[in-house]
Amino acid sequence: MRVLIADDERLARAELRRLLAAFPDVEIVGEATHVDETCQRVEALSPDLLLLDIQMPGGTGFDVLERLEEPPDVVFATAYDAHAVRAFEVNALDFLLKPIEPERLATALERVRQRGRAVAPQAGPGQTRGAPLERVFVKDGERCWLVQLAQVPLITSEGNYARLSLEGHAPLLLRSLTYLEERLDPARFFRASRQHLINLDFIEALEPGPGGTLVARLRGGREVEMSRRQSQRFRERLSV
Repeated sequence: MRVLIADDERLARAELRRLLAAFPDVEIVGEATHVDETCQRVEALSPDLLLLDIQMPGGTGFDVLERLEEPPDVVFATAYDAHAVRAFEVNALDFLLKPIEPERLATALERVRQRGRAVAPQAGPGQTRGAPLERVFVKDGERCWLVQLAQVPLITSEGNYARLSLEGHAPLLLRSLTYLEERLDPARFFRASRQHLINLDFIEALEPGPGGTLVARLRGGREVEMSRRQSQRFRERLSV
C-alpha cells in the first residue's frame, strides 16, 4: 500500500511515519506540507492512500479533494473531531483523531485493504480511458463527502457543471457532463441526451415517447426522455 502523508506539522508527519513502520505492506512514497504541494504529489505519485490533515497552509484538506480529478483513498488525520464527523456523514472511508492510536490506524488501513484499491493500478495523466471513475468528492453547502458513482441514478448537465441526483441530495459537481461521460463505466452509464446521463442499473421500465423516442423510468419515479438519436442507439444496444 503506497501512502502519501499530507500534514504541515513536522512532528505529526514523524509520528505517522513511526506508526506506519509497524505495517510491512505500507510504503510511504512522500510527504506534503500544504495544499498545492499535496495536489501536485498526489498527481505525480498516484498513492493508494492519502493521510490528510484538514487545516493546512493554502486551504484545507477538503480543498485538496475538490481539486483532484480522481482522489485516492483518503483517511483524515486531524485534531478537529467535529469538523471530521461533519465532513464524513456519507461514504466516509475513515478519519483519525490526533493523537492517533495504533489500533485506530490499523483499522483504517484494513478498510483500505478491504476496498481492494490498495493494489489497483491508477490511471496516469492523460489516461482517460483507464479504469472507470468510481467516485467523486463533492461539497454541498457545509457537507462534503465521497460519492460512489454506482449509487447515482441520474446526472444532469448544468452548463459546465453536473448535478448528481441522490436520495435526499443533489450536489453540484464542478465537472461537465462530457468529462464524466468519458470517464464513467460505459457498461453502467448511458448518455440519454445532451442533458442527462442515466445509470442503467436504476432503470425500472422503458416506455415509448414522442417522435420515436424512449422514456426511461428510474427507481423512485423519475422519468428521463432520451433524444431520438440516443433512443435508437439504446434500442440497438439492448435490442429493445
